[in-house]
Amino acid sequence: MSGYSVFARYYDQLTANIDYKGRAEYFGQIIRRFDQTDNNILLDLACGTGSISEEMARQGFDVIGVDLSDEMLGIAIEKKFDSGLNIQYLCQDMRNIDMFGTIGITICALDSINHLSTAEDVRQVFEKVALFAEPKGLFIFDVNTLYKHRNILANNTFTYETDSVYCVWENSLDPKTDEVKMELVFFEKEENGLWSRSSDSFSEKAYSEELIEQLLDECGLELVAKYGDDSFEPPKEDSQRIVYVARSRKTE
Repeated sequence: MSGYSVFARYYDQLTANIDYKGRAEYFGQIIRRFDQTDNNILLDLACGTGSISEEMARQGFDVIGVDLSDEMLGIAIEKKFDSGLNIQYLCQDMRNIDMFGTIGITICALDSINHLSTAEDVRQVFEKVALFAEPKGLFIFDVNTLYKHRNILANNTFTYETDSVYCVWENSLDPKTDEVKMELVFFEKEENGLWSRSSDSFSEKAYSEELIEQLLDECGLELVAKYGDDSFEPPKEDSQRIVYVARSRKTE
């Protein structure tokens, strides 16, 4: 897992096409369908620069955002100061979170689970979510699918351009493991008109639906729903994202 030291500077610019408000409203609909607790604390795992955390706080949740990157959290905290929202941010590895009490709802958005490099890492996250979950607490997360890794990300190269930065994003797929290594090169225009070059790299690994469901079950989390591509429909063979909704098996 990377700290995304360079990527953090450009993250919001390069993800400006993401409808964070819409995604948060979608999560809110899922929560209203399945929530069975009175615990309003929402944990946003791998919160990044806090865009989803901000939107969930606006819906009235008591949000705790967790991320391993100091740089990402620094930007999230700046947003918090600007918005005045009461969000608590913690610099923690989501494989080893340590909360002060139980959590009513945990979310993990934007394929953050795919950034875990092994199934054991995924298990550790699920175990920690289950440990701190309120009885019947919800865990909602999304993952990029095997289809997306093999057919969309694959060995492709993408370019992104804004007024201040030009990014070349080059992928390399390992067909044996379905891991995509991502190399990013940034060209940023300076005030003197010259361009500065920087780079960052990370990887994403796709996990099968069967493995995800097995790990949830083994960690004491019951799968209650599974949706394709941010809808309320079952996943299809060509779905690029699957949203999982699980519930803690703890009882009062």
